[in-house]
Amino acid sequence: MSKIKPAPLPPDTVIGGYRVVRRVAAGGFGVVYQALGTDDQPVAIKEYLPSSLATRAPGELAPTVAPEKLSLYRLGLKSFFEEGRSLAQISHPSVVSVLNFFRENETVYMVMNYLEGATLQDFIITAREQKAQKIFRESTIRSLFDEVLRGLRIVHQHKMLHLDIKPANIFITDDDRAVMIDFGAAREVLSKEGNFIRPMYTPGFAAPEMYRRDSQMGPWTDIYAIGACIYACMHGYPPTEATQRSDKDRLTAALSKMRGLYSDNLIEVVEWCMALDPLSRPQSVFALQKELSREGERRYTKLTVAEKMRLQLDTLVADTRGNALKVGSGPGKIQ
Repeated sequence: MSKIKPAPLPPDTVIGGYRVVRRVAAGGFGVVYQALGTDDQPVAIKEYLPSSLATRAPGELAPTVAPEKLSLYRLGLKSFFEEGRSLAQISHPSVVSVLNFFRENETVYMVMNYLEGATLQDFIITAREQKAQKIFRESTIRSLFDEVLRGLRIVHQHKMLHLDIKPANIFITDDDRAVMIDFGAAREVLSKEGNFIRPMYTPGFAAPEMYRRDSQMGPWTDIYAIGACIYACMHGYPPTEATQRSDKDRLTAALSKMRGLYSDNLIEVVEWCMALDPLSRPQSVFALQKELSREGERRYTKLTVAEKMRLQLDTLVADTRGNALKVGSGPGKIQ
């Protein structure tokens, strides 16, 4: 029997001076709401509410935590709060903007810019459904991850790691930005203390060291996930989970099928990023940026990343259905 998830805050609940409009998304570690500030500007608010540690009845404000789970709950709470404080110091168009963070109802809330657009995962699924030979053009992939890596480099310079980079956490906004969302600091802290490591991470995008308690995390851990995201943009599906690759690694064979569709250089970059041995990967974002932006491989145009992706999908849909499809025109979501 599955455990009942904690109830979200109902619409019109006021927290920290913000009025909740609706629940946008919920995951294992929290709930995201669309809310309005005192100036009626929309914001996204993420509430720390780990479903493995806390419950909450409908209509209640504060979570209920069993006594034996209280110390672990507070440990994650502290990490979540510190993550909000660290992110608030980062100002970069490719990193989600934290506007405020506060304690209330025996938990912590992180207030962020409300984004409109679609996730990279949404784009991948839409392109995959068109059964195109390529999911994305190479120039689009290089443009997109050049933008993401600029933000990730700033994050690492602030002594932070993302720890949950995946297509669902790369948001393509309607104003043409690629933004990293949903950092995983609290997730990482709890995994080291609790007994539930595997459910913490998304299979295919988590580096092998994330499954081992005695392994050191570093920039190379996020770089593995970047390689996995590039793979998904080429192949349309996530790569094999790291724990399975250690038994029988089919990555090279899967990438060899991409030869002719993508340059040898891009394929080699993915293999480099996704090396099972952390020391065999790029040790810094700068090293990866340098390789990914090699002259001769960068066939950029003046279009923005989002424009390129939408133009490519419009062309695919027009070819298959005779009319164009606009992607990401609805209200945005942060997960």
